[in-house]
Amino acid sequence: MRYVAAYLLAALGGNENPKNADIEKILSSVGIEAEAERLSKVIKELNGKSIEELIAQGREKLSSMPVGGGVAAAATPAAAAEAAGDKKEAKKEEKKEESESEDDDMGFGLFE
Repeated sequence: MRYVAAYLLAALGGNENPKNADIEKILSSVGIEAEAERLSKVIKELNGKSIEELIAQGREKLSSMPVGGGVAAAATPAAAAEAAGDKKEAKKEEKKEESESEDDDMGFGLFE
């Protein structure tokens, strides 16, 4: 990811086709040592492509990815709100029970 970010920075800076040395310079400026093999692969894959195209393709791929919450997503918003309200009430009841069962002397009995 850092190689792609450095490539994008170089491209946004006006370098349409950044080379390995350009990316290495950007990465070294923040204390990252570039791995030649990975860097070459990124350069090879991205060389000659427009940044706008790459971003559009990335958005398409991200939109097809599940983001979790399958059960909540299937429920209606009203049902989800009701379930959240039930959980809050249960937590309040638990707290009340704990406070009633505790001694006023915080567990330090005078005659224990």
